[in-house]
Parts: sequence; structure tokens; C-alpha cells
Amino acid sequence: MSSDSFHTIILPLKDKLFRLAYSIVKDQAEAEDILQDLLLKLWSRKEEWNGIENLEAYCFRATKNLALDRLASLTLRKTVIPDSDKEALYFVDTHTPHQEMVRKEQQTAILRSIEELPENQRLVFQLREIEGMSYREIAEVLSISEELVKVSLFRARKRMKDLLTGYGES
Repeated sequence: MSSDSFHTIILPLKDKLFRLAYSIVKDQAEAEDILQDLLLKLWSRKEEWNGIENLEAYCFRATKNLALDRLASLTLRKTVIPDSDKEALYFVDTHTPHQEMVRKEQQTAILRSIEELPENQRLVFQLREIEGMSYREIAEVLSISEELVKVSLFRARKRMKDLLTGYGES
């Protein structure tokens, strides 16, 4: 494959791949390093691309594997919830302070409930609900059956509902 394929197939995936890596390692710098490592590996092995049936699924699987390897090598696991204040710098909001506070509380509750999901459910949830991947694509990326994807997603949604209901009552 040519460098044009790299620019048309792989580079458009970089934001999704970054979000996947970030969802696993919970550190922006680590996720950026993972993405950079992946892109370098893919570029250096471009002659092997013709043998890959689904390059997009391959990229997601490679990102997941690199992120899990990086996470295992980190000595301290720290949970980082994205800073909503930094995020607010990038978007112009016309919400009232009360609406903004409610939105931040909802966002924090959702992020915390996602964090409380078991790893497999969290990955399936992320790939389906945030990245918009199909069941088949998720099954390929995670090397599991489509049925297990559906079951994991059902359980993740149910757990999220239970957790979010609990946050609303406290």
C-alpha cells in the first residue's frame, strides 16, 4: 500500500484511536505516546497492509493491545477524570451557571459510572456508544464473538443505568 492509503485510511482514525487509548490508560500523555507508537509501527510495516483484511479493526486491536501493555507497565494506576474546566476553554457555552453545574455533575457521574464497569464491558461500551462501531467491528477489535459483544453491551448499559440511578439518589 502507498502513503496515500496511510493518509486516507489510517490518519482519519487517529482521534478515535486516541480516545480508545485514553479510555484504557487514563492519561493524555500516555495515550498520545501510544498513538504515536502505533502510527510509527504501521508506517514502518506498510508493505504488510495488503495482508490485513480489515485495516481499521487491526488499528483498533493494536491500539487496545498497546494501551493494555502500557497500563500493565505503569507502576501506579491513577484514575484521571478529564478536567471539565479545560474542556470549557475549547467550547463557547451559552448556558447559565446552574445549567453548567448540572451538566458537569452529569458528566462526572457518567464518567465515574463508566470507570466502574468491568474492563471488557467498558471497552465494548466505549467502542459502541462513543466510537459508534458495529457489533461485528467490535468483535474483530476485541477478538470476541458478536454474541459476547451484545451481552457485554447489554450488561454495561444495565450497570450504567443502575449506577446513574444511584448517583441521582445520593
